[in-house]
Parts: sequence; structure tokens; C-alpha cells
Amino acid sequence: MKRILILLIAPVFLFSCKNENREEPVVTEEEVMEGETAANTNEDQIDIHPISHATAVINWGETTIYLDPVGGAEAFAGMDQADMVLLTDIHSDHMNAETLAALNLTNVPIIAPQAVKDELPDSLGTKLTVMNNGETLDQKGISIEAIPMYNLREEAKQFHPKGRGNGYLLEKDGKRLYIAGDTEDIPEMRNLENIDIALVPMNLPYTMPVDAAADAVIEFAPQKVYPYHFRGKDGKADVEQFKKLVNEGNPNVEVILANWYPGD
Repeated sequence: MKRILILLIAPVFLFSCKNENREEPVVTEEEVMEGETAANTNEDQIDIHPISHATAVINWGETTIYLDPVGGAEAFAGMDQADMVLLTDIHSDHMNAETLAALNLTNVPIIAPQAVKDELPDSLGTKLTVMNNGETLDQKGISIEAIPMYNLREEAKQFHPKGRGNGYLLEKDGKRLYIAGDTEDIPEMRNLENIDIALVPMNLPYTMPVDAAADAVIEFAPQKVYPYHFRGKDGKADVEQFKKLVNEGNPNVEVILANWYPGD
């Protein structure tokens, strides 16, 4: 009987010993750091999704920003729900009351200059947080500064007078995103520093020509620049020429030619 018990117990003992001697995977300090870096990179990631012309969806980590939403709710099908809305100016390619009303913006902050609030119906205007040139606020963990946007050329000053509309400078965890709005190559743009991503317009007669936009970008030297808002009275601006001029002046600036006119 003892012999039989020993034979029965022996496999159990061997199996137990095998499990006790099993090697556990070793997680190195480098692997931990790589994991933390991957998580931080995801939080810092800024993705620009063009909708059309001046309208975009910006995903910044877990925060989704709708920029100048126009085109109806259907234009944003498949996009993440907005956490914040930025409006730059009163013109219909930037401010559209029907689109704002159609989108699900309950408890979503809408940031705009006073001139935009004055143009919107009370049902929307009461939901706005007004920012004017030079003002700052924090929203969703992002610091926002309202940057002037205006025309310099005498023949164009009626389109965008100084003080009416806003460009925006957004900053989070050291990353800086500049949204120029409808503007020319103003000193406030040229004096910017440490910009990671910039959205810069170039359409005549409303904003500025390609060469002026390129010259300004060369001067303030963002890491990446998206030409946007580049369809004018006589068609689209030559963004390929813009890219060529920028890279000749500063090859370190990455020019991203995104599809801002998917319907064309």
C-alpha cells in the first residue's frame, strides 16, 4: 500500500516543484520607461482632420476640438464627439448657426469673439464663452490664447479688421498649436515661438498671397504647418508653391498638404 501511495504522490510533488521553479518574465526598467513614453505620446498626440476649407476636427489626446464647424452635422459623421468648439470669425465659412444647432453640443464649451456672439441667435449666444484678442483661459486642460487676425493690405482691410476675429494659440504639456484664422502675415504671427503645429491661410483677396504666407512661416518656424483656407475668389491658392518656398527657406519645417476640399 505504501508503494502505491508513493507512486500517486510523486507526480503531484514533481508538478508542484516544476511550477515553483518556473521562471517569471523579467520587466526591465527600459521596458517600463518605453511603456510610459508610449502612453505619454498618445496623450500628447495632435491629429488634424480636415473637414472643409476652414473647418477641422482636432484630436489632442483624449480631447476633441471642433474648429469653425460648418456644413451641417453630417459633415462630422464618424468623428469623435466635440469636447470644445472654437469659432474664429463672423463669416459663413467660419460661423454657421444651423450647424451649431444640429450638432450635439450640450454642455460643450463654445469659445468665440464678441462679434460672433452678437451675430448668433440667443439660443446659441448664451452658451458662448467670449474671448477677445489678447485674452487667455484654460479649458479641458488646454491653455487658450486669443491671437489677433486681420488684414494688412489697404485694399483688404474691410474683410477682417483688427480686433473682430480671433486666431488661437493652444498649449498643453509644452505642445503648442497655432490656428491663424483669416489673417495676413501680421507681426503677432511672425513673432510666435516654439510652435509645434500651425494652420495658416492663403487665399486672395481675403487673407494673403502664398509668398507672404511662406515668408511668415519661414520666420516663426513651426515644426509642422498645414496650409488651409486656401480657396479664394479665383480658385485655390498654389499650396505646392507654398511648400516649395517654405522648404527652400527652412527645410526643417514640415509642410503637410492635407485634403481640405474633399468634394472637389
